Amino acid sequence: MGERNLERELTLEFVRVTEAAALAAGRWMGRGDKEKADEAAVTAMRRMFDTVQINGIVVIGEGEMDEAPMLYIGERVGTGTPPEVDIAVDPLEGTNIVAKGLTGAISVLAAAPRGCLLHAPDMYMEKIAVGPRAAGKISIDAPVEENIKSVADALGKKPEDLTVVILDRPRHETLIQRVRKMGVRIQLIPDGDVAPAVAVGFEESGVDMLLGIGGAPEGVIAAAALRCLGGEMQARLWPVDDEDVERAREMGIEDLDRVLMMDDLVKTDDVVFAATGITDSSLLRGVHYTSWGARTHSVVIRGLTGTVRFIEASHFFSRKPEYARPC
Repeated sequence: MGERNLERELTLEFVRVTEAAALAAGRWMGRGDKEKADEAAVTAMRRMFDTVQINGIVVIGEGEMDEAPMLYIGERVGTGTPPEVDIAVDPLEGTNIVAKGLTGAISVLAAAPRGCLLHAPDMYMEKIAVGPRAAGKISIDAPVEENIKSVADALGKKPEDLTVVILDRPRHETLIQRVRKMGVRIQLIPDGDVAPAVAVGFEESGVDMLLGIGGAPEGVIAAAALRCLGGEMQARLWPVDDEDVERAREMGIEDLDRVLMMDDLVKTDDVVFAATGITDSSLLRGVHYTSWGARTHSVVIRGLTGTVRFIEASHFFSRKPEYARPC
């Protein structure tokens, strides 16, 4: 991916970017103002990007240029030096989650060589996501019952031992009823389907499968992580009106009924995914503030090597107390 070694030089820099956004957004947990939380995360992430030695272009971000003051689609980030990369970001994935003090909010980004991430329009997307052991065993066109049986067989479980994550939305009422009829455990989430989509790639997370309709940009970001982990996502754009159809065509997507496979969502293994927890989730702990600063919990994954690093960091805002010093 360009002229520099991402493993040694850039993966930690990307974590610093998501850490900055998480630390800023975490201050707004439970305070009922999702706009302020999102603004804090966006501002902190954008400032930290100025220190990263990349020639980056935002392909998934906060919206079009006239809709977002920073991290808008097409904005250049980084110092302007090689490598040339496409950046997909969500500084605060789960604005309502933070505002209400719920679980599952993260700050997240994905990076890949120029032209390797799907430029997903800001619209809905139907998704099915599984981890490495169930990759190749699913089909978005198959009945949900068939997919559940296939995933259960691949994982060596009974259907009733599976945990499936679904966004708690009226549009999923029939889907939820069908899954429940099979005796499958369901985790209904209020917002933010990136974290659980990534969690399916980790057996210890307790999440086996993600189903349903969520945001298309978030789908691409999650697919980047699953590509690194050897998992699988299949997707299909889900327009709700003519504006969605036109938006997709403006971004070069003519066939909205086409199933998007992993190579459509993320065209290369040379991808890096980084995320920092803002509130606690099945994958990451949230930001914990202390008398001297804060602690963060992050994950960074590199597709070329499959390396997964969980990073616990202490951030000192004031003089480090003696009891916080390592032995």
